[in-house]
Amino acid sequence: MLIVQKYGGTSVANVERIKAVAERVVGTAREGHRIVVVVSAMAGETDKLISLAHQVSSNPPEREMDLLLSSGERITSALTAMAIEELGQKAMAFTGRQVGIITDAVHTKAKIEKITGERVKQALDGGYVIVIAGFQGITENEDVTTLGRGGSDLSAVAVAAALDADACEIYTDVDGVYTTDPNIVPEARKLEKISYEEMLELASLGAKVLQTRSVEFAMKYEVPVVVRSSFNNNPGTLVTKEDADMEEVVVSGVAYDKNQAKITVAGVPDKPGIAAQLFKGIADAGIVVDMIVQNVGSDGKATDISFTVPKTDSKKAVKLSEEIGKGFGAKGVTLREDIAKISIVGVGMRTHSGVAAKMFETLARHGVNIMMISTSEVKVSCIIEAKYTELAVRVLHDAFGLSAKG
Repeated sequence: MLIVQKYGGTSVANVERIKAVAERVVGTAREGHRIVVVVSAMAGETDKLISLAHQVSSNPPEREMDLLLSSGERITSALTAMAIEELGQKAMAFTGRQVGIITDAVHTKAKIEKITGERVKQALDGGYVIVIAGFQGITENEDVTTLGRGGSDLSAVAVAAALDADACEIYTDVDGVYTTDPNIVPEARKLEKISYEEMLELASLGAKVLQTRSVEFAMKYEVPVVVRSSFNNNPGTLVTKEDADMEEVVVSGVAYDKNQAKITVAGVPDKPGIAAQLFKGIADAGIVVDMIVQNVGSDGKATDISFTVPKTDSKKAVKLSEEIGKGFGAKGVTLREDIAKISIVGVGMRTHSGVAAKMFETLARHGVNIMMISTSEVKVSCIIEAKYTELAVRVLHDAFGLSAKG
């Protein structure tokens, strides 16, 4: 089998952890498998490099930031290859450039366009374990790029797709994907398998197990992904295509996201084109809007538009809304940051009715008020007051029987 293994920052946090990773890799190789390893920077290394950049520049150029930040993964890849060699197994480290990971030219959050991978294939045929610096690529003009936070997950999945690997194992500091955050619900259960769609929703809703773009890539190219802990040998969670068993489970998980802010533009004229004007201005500023609710005013002439954005963009979004709102005579803009998004996720929702009603009834029974609602085929999300987050997660996890087996 050809296996791609990715190790995150906590898994390669120091020399001892790198040696432990090397032992795991060599053990897998000695079982007769061909191995490609993708590594992140050592824990805290990227933040250290960002801090250095800001000490010499108030606004570091993105091109140079990419060159700087890519060095963290290069260090880890070289050290990991050395540790594998020390155990008597041939190993070779590669940068994203040497692998032929070609990206677009959007620095700090580049998208992978293609992977040539010729040198990797040759080295694999020569009996080497390959160690790739994750999180990075190169443009057609040979500028170094990085793939954004969690980009090593994307590197691993993309390499697995390019090499037609049999499996892509993502090693992290958790045992797999859980029904919810075990820090809030100790009875949370590890899932044996989950569909790409469910994982995509959980990743986008704040579950930090896998980077969202890596799940999209895995789904597009049907790369089987296993999320496992690098600290033990427990079986992980398989992220794969939806099957009949998955549809039997109505809700697979409960997610929450406290990085949300709610903006309300009051007294908006109720006529065509106003919402388009508002949201185009916000989109042009690179701000992602999540949920939108529009209420028609009692006089039929004015309306309120509420929407959510990441908390980090809230001040910028308020300022833009005020500027755009003046243009069409809005009465004012208000901001609430004491909110959270609670979501239930499950492909079984497609074939089971009453799921949303059960969620709303459960929250109401525990005195949790719902401000906004958003639904998709496999998800129902509600905006609530942040102080009720943990309570909401616990009662929904219990209501949908997620602690019990099956």
